[in-house]
Amino acid sequence: MRMPSVPRPRSLAAQLFAMQAVLIAVVVAGYALFTYVSDRGQAEDAARSQAKAVARAVADSPSVRQAIGTPHPTAELQPYALRVMADTEVDFVTIMSPQGIRWTHPDKKQIGKHFLGNTERALRGETFTETYTGTLGTSVRAVTPVEDDRGRVIGLVSAGIQVEKISERVQGQLTALLVVAGSALALGAVGTYVVNARLRRHTHGMNAAELSRMHDYHQAALHAVREGLLMLDGQYRVALINDGGRELLGVSSEHRVIGRSVADLGLPAPLTGALLASEPRVDEVHLTASRVLVVNTSPVSGGEQRGTVVTLRDVTELQSVMGELDSERGFTQALRSQAHEAANRLHTVVSLIELGRAEQAVDFATAELELAQALTDQVVAAVGEPVLAALLLGKTAQANERGVELVVSDDSRLDDGLLPPSLPARDLVTILGNLIDNAVDAAQGSLRARVTVTAYAADGGLLLRVSDTGAGVDPAHAEAVFQRGFSTKPAGPGGRGLGLALARQAVHRQDGTLSVTEADGGGAEFEVRLPLSRTAVRSASVPGGRA
Repeated sequence: MRMPSVPRPRSLAAQLFAMQAVLIAVVVAGYALFTYVSDRGQAEDAARSQAKAVARAVADSPSVRQAIGTPHPTAELQPYALRVMADTEVDFVTIMSPQGIRWTHPDKKQIGKHFLGNTERALRGETFTETYTGTLGTSVRAVTPVEDDRGRVIGLVSAGIQVEKISERVQGQLTALLVVAGSALALGAVGTYVVNARLRRHTHGMNAAELSRMHDYHQAALHAVREGLLMLDGQYRVALINDGGRELLGVSSEHRVIGRSVADLGLPAPLTGALLASEPRVDEVHLTASRVLVVNTSPVSGGEQRGTVVTLRDVTELQSVMGELDSERGFTQALRSQAHEAANRLHTVVSLIELGRAEQAVDFATAELELAQALTDQVVAAVGEPVLAALLLGKTAQANERGVELVVSDDSRLDDGLLPPSLPARDLVTILGNLIDNAVDAAQGSLRARVTVTAYAADGGLLLRVSDTGAGVDPAHAEAVFQRGFSTKPAGPGGRGLGLALARQAVHRQDGTLSVTEADGGGAEFEVRLPLSRTAVRSASVPGGRA
């Protein structure tokens, strides 16, 4: 059995078209009715004024007064009244005696008969108008007295216009009005159709319920997405931002952001430049105060620059994991290198034994063990913090592989348990690891390539210092080296200029400072100061302020 199809609700554009068409029709009909009533009233007023003027003119005529005094007034007054009717376009001019006996009338049969209408006010010397139904039908008439030189009423004059003649005049005006009203209605309908056709294109023919439902879905999806979404208008002002975008950019509530320019949001300069760029950006890495973001921008154009859609992904955790993975790879390479070196040493020992030089084999093996143990003892004695000790041992092996000597200074001391819980080991690995990698890169290839690491607690904080024997940092670039993307070396497969920026981000996250100066023996010296709790520093302090 085939179910009857439910008719689809009319689109929003169709509903608006119907509403506007009805509205225009009502307005035009109301205006036409008002104009008709107004014109009819004006026509009746004009007819009264015309009838009154004609009646007064006839009553004031000397020839009328003279004719009334003759034995047969009709003989002179009837032709005169007919001429006045023709000249003034009134329907009748009736001249009568004070008793109301007609001397003139358009219908000769009515002459000599009694006037149908009111004459009391005229007999008192007053001119008045009224609407009355007489021998010619309903008419608007004026009645006025004819007075002699002494002011006595010697006759009466009534002039009038038939109501149907007034209606004919108004109907002619009404016909023209209806033509204008119809034209206005047609023009309004065409304009409404054009406007609604444009609206249909913008709403894709959807009705109000569908638009409302789509808006609800849009809002729910917008705020449910964890990634940041930012929409800018043609003037690069924020038109829309979701919860994820506000969190990732660290901006205030939505109502304080919408309508503001991107340049006024207080974002880092490189990130602001990426958002203001007219060309699209794909998977660009940018740093904020506490996050590493991947930014994609896509201009929205439709013949003109309408705006930009920006997506933001938080890769802070991913970047940390990648850094740890790089460290693990470095450890793996170091172990592989150490295994290779150990195999060479073992072959040497075996060969000495085969040659019958057992004592030399023992001395060689003992010396190698003492050297390795001395390095481990030095690092562990100076830095008791397990994570940092492991990091330094791994970085030492990596540096040796690249021909760079990495040493821990004699005044370094950082006992286990010194670091407070508010200072996570991950941030320390990020800071110290990136500084060491940068120093090794700088020192590699230099004369007596060497990197010196210093770490101790003093003056209520933790001090980390990494110096190298490289070319150093130009004082003009002392601040630029910490910007994401800055590097004095060619970019590798993974890009450069991110390590120092990540280190500075981690330092700022701990309310610390990071600076670069020239080392004593040449090269660059990076110094980090991080605040520690007073209890932790006091427990590890020694005379002279160092631990």
